[in-house]
Amino acid sequence: MNKSKIKLTKEKKEEMVSAIKNYFINEREEEIGDLASNLMLNFIIEELAPEFYNQGVYDSYKYINDKSEDLLSIQIY
Repeated sequence: MNKSKIKLTKEKKEEMVSAIKNYFINEREEEIGDLASNLMLNFIIEELAPEFYNQGVYDSYKYINDKSEDLLSIQIY
């Protein structure tokens, strides 16, 4: 069961898989294949990305809420 609601286009997923492979070769001098890269990406999407997404939603909410309170300052008395 895929509990993540984060969806990627095929092109974006391929780009991210490539980035993971490049990371491993450049930072760890380790070559990993497509399967390992896809598994790593799926783990990130399912287990880690929701936290970043939720933080972005919260930050957006706080920003909008703060700015909407600023609207009261333009009232005419």
